[in-house]
Amino acid sequence: MFVSVSTECLPDLSLEKAMERLAELEFVSVELDVHEQGGHLKPGLVAADPEAAIEHCSDLQRLRPIAISFSSPDAPDFFDRFLACCRLAKSLGVVTMVVEASELGTPFNGEIERLQRLVSLSAGLGLVVGVKTAAGRMTHDAETTASLCRNVPGLGVTLDPSHFIFGHKKPTSWDSIIKHVCHVHLRDTKQDNFQVRVGQGSVEYGRLVNHLQMAGYSRALSVHMSPIEGIDTSAELRKTRLLLESLL
Repeated sequence: MFVSVSTECLPDLSLEKAMERLAELEFVSVELDVHEQGGHLKPGLVAADPEAAIEHCSDLQRLRPIAISFSSPDAPDFFDRFLACCRLAKSLGVVTMVVEASELGTPFNGEIERLQRLVSLSAGLGLVVGVKTAAGRMTHDAETTASLCRNVPGLGVTLDPSHFIFGHKKPTSWDSIIKHVCHVHLRDTKQDNFQVRVGQGSVEYGRLVNHLQMAGYSRALSVHMSPIEGIDTSAELRKTRLLLESLL
């Protein structure tokens, strides 16, 4: 296992400035957000001009890209955009594509078909799809997520433990999906607050790392936090990196 960081942690900086800041904080691996809303790169632009997108990623300040987080909700050419982002990932040496599950209430068979198509498109380029665990989506609980994986061969999971803590009277189990985990998003969380300063929440980082090690997980632990008003984001990112590295 190794520590990485998402560019989503620095939404107010350009991609170039975000990379400079993350390099200064001594991260060596990075997850790139390619989101239509608020992303450092836009899927529509990646699809329209792939060469420009590759050029935009030409200077990553020696940070190694290890995942691309893709989001382009409601786009009529959704699958074309996803394929374009897969090709970008391939050009950057990235293996993991992080995607969102559909919203709760979506027909289960329809979600199976959508995920099957994403897995097929990515597999053709040697990539892996990791669907994110998230409240309000089809991956809101571990059992449904595990069922998706059983019905979509090759589908992986991007585990975000915060969604198994926030809003619950006590943390719920994600043990049934651990064998499917291909990527991890981390921040600290309490039952009544989705994100708190590192060390003030209920995320048991040591237990998480131990469980992942026992499952044979060898990929990234990606710091994935949003700025907190009045708190130094850089200091929080550095503390989280040091905490995770101390556990590895």
